[in-house]
Amino acid sequence: MSIKNEELAPLGTFEKSLNQLADFLGTSAVAKDQQFVGITIDSRDVRPGYLFIALPGLKIHGATFAADAIAQGAVAIVTDTQGADLVVANIPLLVIQEVRSAVGAIASWFYENPFSSIESIGITGTNGKTTTASLVDQIWRMDGRVSGFIGTIGIMIAGEAFDATFTTPEGTDLQSIVATMRERHVRNMVMEVSSHALSLHRVTGSRFKVVGFTNLTQDHLDFHGDMESYFQAKARLFTLDFADSAVVNIDDVYGERLFHEAQIPTKTFSRSNPMADWYYQNFEVSASGVGFDVAIRGSGGILIEGYLPLLGLHNLDNALLAIALAVESGVDPIALAYYMRNLVAPIGRLEPVSIGQNFLALVDYAHTPDAVMRALATARTLTPGRVIAVLGCGGDRDKSKRPIMGAALRAGADFAIFTSDNPRSEDPLQILSEMVGQAQSENEFVEPDRRGAIAIAVVEAQPGDCVIVLGKGHERGQEIKGVKYPFDDRVELASAIEGLGGMG
Repeated sequence: MSIKNEELAPLGTFEKSLNQLADFLGTSAVAKDQQFVGITIDSRDVRPGYLFIALPGLKIHGATFAADAIAQGAVAIVTDTQGADLVVANIPLLVIQEVRSAVGAIASWFYENPFSSIESIGITGTNGKTTTASLVDQIWRMDGRVSGFIGTIGIMIAGEAFDATFTTPEGTDLQSIVATMRERHVRNMVMEVSSHALSLHRVTGSRFKVVGFTNLTQDHLDFHGDMESYFQAKARLFTLDFADSAVVNIDDVYGERLFHEAQIPTKTFSRSNPMADWYYQNFEVSASGVGFDVAIRGSGGILIEGYLPLLGLHNLDNALLAIALAVESGVDPIALAYYMRNLVAPIGRLEPVSIGQNFLALVDYAHTPDAVMRALATARTLTPGRVIAVLGCGGDRDKSKRPIMGAALRAGADFAIFTSDNPRSEDPLQILSEMVGQAQSENEFVEPDRRGAIAIAVVEAQPGDCVIVLGKGHERGQEIKGVKYPFDDRVELASAIEGLGGMG
């Protein structure tokens, strides 16, 4: 378990011997067998009696830090042949060919296969993973179930919240967290499964009763290279290695393809296609304008009618997948009609900021071209006035989407403000130049300081307008040159409004 998540570690004692591990891995036994009581891939998190798994990295091999791990109490190291050459200390080594792909399996074995004790759902896709997973978790809790959640906005175990470092934790952490859920009698668990996690084998050793697919749009091409590789990474989840069955979005071209290529029994959902297993027989904006009156058709002729209090057409997709997955997990469709009206979007997803001002203010996590377009389209339906939008692009991430996101901002906003997101190691001005391009109009503004950009949006707002701040959502920090400074779009937006006396 990593040091930053020790509070998530199971209370029970886990202990295995090196030769038991050697037998599990199919490697030679060690000369001097001994027990180990924990595992980690980060040398900084080693504790006395731990097993250190040294992985090859993009820039440096983990075995470079073997001496640090040993100094902190590591009793043995698992690594590959390259890593073994870097370990100079006299310590038991277990050498395997593909060490990264074995991490999850080792962790699952060490924690005695925790996924086998919990009925789990995995959700993947570019946009909508967090909202869909959150909705599933809410439904379970309303159904009286002890549930767990793992995703971008954090980790929930039987109602207790914890911070998360990754959307999908590293394999050692993931299995430890699920083991903790097992200890706390969690019955159902839902988690977001990122393409990075699938490519880097973080979910190896995990097993889901059902997996869901939201959509696939441009993102992470700095890592995957192209859309085909990105799709293939996602498609790995839809195999017998990970899941028993699936539900996919056939309104999305990649989802339709996945339906035909998935190696497991797969059901479909669509916003309106009656050929899908799950679809909306009818939906219309409610009289309040902040939700939908819906009639949902499901497998076996199920009809669920009710009110869905979510903003945006894209949330119809997220809610439909969540409902289909909930039924797959045994939730009574009749009860779902009552649960629906109490669903809420997760934090930072079209989240209103209201302190009495005479314009609408929203914060949203949209950080892909498609998500920006959807968020701005939703904002357009919620206000009689102008849409004033603030957006930046993250550094050290897919550069090819920057001009596309800039174009989406221009197309969807009446007044566009370009700013910084998390520049990380990059120059914020260079990122902005790639977003903005050559042409600029009188209805846009470039302000590298995100706090200043939000203030400009608020000052620009007139009664009936909508100010929407995009890109960071629930995040509470801004990463600049390796330092994460406190920064919360919701807090900054509220502060800017207060600076106007609260009323715009």
